[in-house]
Amino acid sequence: MSAGIHTRPDEGRVGAAPAGASPNPDLIGQSHQRSQAYGITAQAEPDFSSPSRGVLNDALDENRFLFQHAAPVMETLYDQIVNTHSMVLLTSARGMVLHSLGDTDFLEKASRVALTPGMDWSEQTKGTNAIGTALTEEEALTVHGNQHYLNANKFLTCSAAPIFDPYGQVIGALDVTGDHRSFHQHTLALVRMSAQMIENHMFADIFPKAIRIHFHTRSEFLGTLVEGIAVFSPEGRFISANRSGQFQIGLPFAALKAHTFSSLFGIPISALFELFSGAMPNPKQLVLHNGVSVWCRVKVKTAHPWSAARPDAHQGQQAFTAETGQGVAAQALAKPLVKKMQLSSLQYLDTGDAQVSSVIHKLRMVSGKDIPVMILGETGTGKDLLAQAIHGDSNRSGQPFVSVNCASIPETLIESELFGYEEGAFTGARKKGAIGKILQAHGGTLFLDEIGDMPKHLQARLLRVLQERRVSPLGAGKEVDVDVAVVCATHKNIKDMIARGDFREDLYYRLNGLVVRLPALRERTDFELVVRKILKALCENGEQIGISPEVMNIFKRYHWPGNFRQLHNLMRTAVVMVGCQGVIELSHLPDDFLEELEHGLPNPIPPRLMGSIGPAQPLPDEPNTAPMPEPAAPEGSRLEDVALNAMAQMLRLHKGNVSAAAKALGVSRNTIYRKKDLLPPGTL
Repeated sequence: MSAGIHTRPDEGRVGAAPAGASPNPDLIGQSHQRSQAYGITAQAEPDFSSPSRGVLNDALDENRFLFQHAAPVMETLYDQIVNTHSMVLLTSARGMVLHSLGDTDFLEKASRVALTPGMDWSEQTKGTNAIGTALTEEEALTVHGNQHYLNANKFLTCSAAPIFDPYGQVIGALDVTGDHRSFHQHTLALVRMSAQMIENHMFADIFPKAIRIHFHTRSEFLGTLVEGIAVFSPEGRFISANRSGQFQIGLPFAALKAHTFSSLFGIPISALFELFSGAMPNPKQLVLHNGVSVWCRVKVKTAHPWSAARPDAHQGQQAFTAETGQGVAAQALAKPLVKKMQLSSLQYLDTGDAQVSSVIHKLRMVSGKDIPVMILGETGTGKDLLAQAIHGDSNRSGQPFVSVNCASIPETLIESELFGYEEGAFTGARKKGAIGKILQAHGGTLFLDEIGDMPKHLQARLLRVLQERRVSPLGAGKEVDVDVAVVCATHKNIKDMIARGDFREDLYYRLNGLVVRLPALRERTDFELVVRKILKALCENGEQIGISPEVMNIFKRYHWPGNFRQLHNLMRTAVVMVGCQGVIELSHLPDDFLEELEHGLPNPIPPRLMGSIGPAQPLPDEPNTAPMPEPAAPEGSRLEDVALNAMAQMLRLHKGNVSAAAKALGVSRNTIYRKKDLLPPGTL
């Protein structure tokens, strides 16, 4: 099967249940038949026999390219589902789990059925399950509860999407697994979008010297997940296209191989360069071979061999609009760089809290003095933002800021990620090797987040780099000079780790030139100003959204275990729910947050007020996974009216885009279409 050309990027499998609740029953039945043919019995116990360390290490090395592009997307995806009794998994094309992130309580449950790194979750070993079945069918799908083949796995609900490499082959799968009682209808859409994001990231990295055409029938979708990407050689020969690109061109991957840029876009490749000449040309319209008019941008990625191991401020972002082979124009970089520095400044973060002001004062005293900084604080207190602000206010601000999360990279990969490697350094290594994060930060700032999770044997190598200012890539047999400012962060007690022998004391004293501690959100005296700043940053296009006194009062009394990350995610949801204009009320806050408030605040929300908003109900005609008492509807309105108002509001917010509105509401597109006659005139 080719790379899924028969489905739209924003649609599920033909015949799938609404909102990703479950795949086509026929598909599940076929999978069960395959499971029986493999000789698996439904009563089989989970296989806890751990593979040898070498087997997992070999799999990680073999899938290095996949992992380096998937890891940051997995973190973003996990931020969306944190505290929902779920986990995010990445697997190889053969179904071996490579990496996982998840809530601690659920990770323990998952381990009971061997849902852990190194384990094989293909259909051949586990029967019908989202990972194995998605890889077999090459389709995104959800396997819910009793649809699993093995009885042991029926307490799970799993949503998985295959990941295709830039050559149209399945390279792995992304999966979100949780307790079947906590099933969320929007999960499959999140997984599908995240897999597409990984695929697009791979496209931006794998074709050095290639010409990338980014296109869509609507110019506002350029730069989004749904844009088409087609890659051509400098001579115009077709190399590859992502799934959205295949759909818009109207040809499968195999057929595209016989084409050239000229045969697909109707003009010679030389005319493309002329059309997009200049530093920052606007998108241009071209006509595809099938007569469809599309808006286009042209990007070219420059290769960085080892000889060019001193990248400028924008290495990794050398793809540029309308490149003709002359490099990135300074004027094209000036505006976005200035904007980034303004948003990532110490002044911007100083919002009146005495503890934070003291931290910022100390940091300004050492700015430009080449003194390493260690940032302490709970998870989610903004340590990464502070690190960027330190860099943005330093004399290195025009050079790279490179972040490494030591907790999110498997121990077997962190060495090559940090130090880089030469061609042939190990099995599965990319041709021409890879520049490590330390060299990428040359001239700028290296941010080592969660430094307390760095493996002990790598601490000595890092110490040597910091002392000698030289780095030796794996397999290189040579050392390269490197100049970096180092900022690190951790939520752990490093001194306790030193006492236990888990962290090198000499590295600690090399890193802690200045130690500062960020207060937890619940401890800050500038809370209301922080909330309003986040709200202002989330509002776009002149939106004027306020916060009701009741909501602000609740926010002030809540303990915020997830700190800024939790607050930001909650506010982002509320802004989408309230629409372009209005005030954030209790009804705009997520159900789980409201339920926690009802039981957990020192002065709970009055039952009268909770009853007036009620727990959020599914929109009409959408499946409800658990029985729920009928809420008291707001006076003068019915549940149907509330649902229709929500649909109309989302459609206005997304300018009539039904797919985007449906995803924001967590319903299927068909639900909105069925109600179109009841919506206000002009909504659709």
